[in-house]
Amino acid sequence: MREINFDGIVGPSHNYAGLSPGNLAATRNAGLVSRPRAAALQGLAKMRANLDLGLVQGILLPHPRPDRDWLATLASDVEAAEPHLLAQAMSASAMWAANAATVSPAADCADGRCHLTVANLVTMPHRSHEWPATLAQLRVAFVDPSFMVHGPVPAPFGDEGAANHMRLCERHGEAGVEVFVYGRSGGPFPARQHRDASAAVARRHGVGRALFVEQSEAAIAAGAFHNDVVAVANERVLFAHEQAFADRDGFYAELRAALPAVEIVEVPAARVSLADAISSYLFNAQLVTLPDGSMSLIVPGEVRETEPVWSWLMEHVAGNGPIRRVEVVDVRESMANGGGPACLRLRVVADPVTVDPRFLVDHARLDRIAAVIEAHWPEEIAADGLRDPALVAAVEAARAELLRALDLKALA
Repeated sequence: MREINFDGIVGPSHNYAGLSPGNLAATRNAGLVSRPRAAALQGLAKMRANLDLGLVQGILLPHPRPDRDWLATLASDVEAAEPHLLAQAMSASAMWAANAATVSPAADCADGRCHLTVANLVTMPHRSHEWPATLAQLRVAFVDPSFMVHGPVPAPFGDEGAANHMRLCERHGEAGVEVFVYGRSGGPFPARQHRDASAAVARRHGVGRALFVEQSEAAIAAGAFHNDVVAVANERVLFAHEQAFADRDGFYAELRAALPAVEIVEVPAARVSLADAISSYLFNAQLVTLPDGSMSLIVPGEVRETEPVWSWLMEHVAGNGPIRRVEVVDVRESMANGGGPACLRLRVVADPVTVDPRFLVDHARLDRIAAVIEAHWPEEIAADGLRDPALVAAVEAARAELLRALDLKALA
């Protein structure tokens, strides 16, 4: 069993429409000119860096954009849609694969299969229509009988996938403790993960050991719209901000009782404020186990540029803590729309030979994807130019070319 990170390829319609209340970066940068080609190439560079670390790397593909079928359900189309509906139909937010599904590895599930439940994302209109295209991909990538892929939890129970789910274990292939984090409120911002949705996913998957933990209102109000903005876990290590959870002490006690080997690395608010943690995306990082058994934290460049955050992290790495290395990646285009390294990936623990090989990459396959992006992805998109027929045609043609290059035209 290996950890496989499936990164979403940034789609050709990547733009800054500011569609996500509570996502401070997305709303702050609304109306700016985006760079889809640069964004997608930055994502590929992150994948290459993961391969160089000895990690197994997978991909998930951009969705059809504009989503003409969704507009049709609203009795509209690309030409006539109101601006806000057109922006929602053109959103490239499926690039953030952490919201694709919740994944429970086989070792945690009663039937010995790896279970995936596609997220419904009902809280945000621009994301609520993602799940059919995501489900179609998951059912191709994970068709092997060692997997069970489920449709979404029904509305109105909001489910945002792996971004609100953590798994702790002694080693990836062994049974672990699954932590489902839900919200209630966060001042003016909506809580996106319902406890009922989390509980339904745990029951579907047959998870043997599940904890249901409330995210703190302070974290949501500060812009932690998902738990993975204030906490991340890998094997026996939980890395979290002091103010991430509503009942921090109670959660830590439950977790230690369920997994005595757990190591909790907590960043104190006195050293790193919630504001700095969220703006830098310190916790929206990939905490990974390297082939030699050590752990590395893959962070965005904004972490290095935020002095209190970088200072604390360098002290930790220099000490005797479990995180031994830090890798810095440039995902600025994604960050400007509110998604860091962890947002871009869905973690699946499985035997790689059971995954459809078209969804796994090496450097040569990434070269093939990069060639398509360089030739077909728009260089820039202005937020007020989404209705341009030339742009719409270019976006649709770009995705079709990528599907052709990857022999996945059945997903057209």
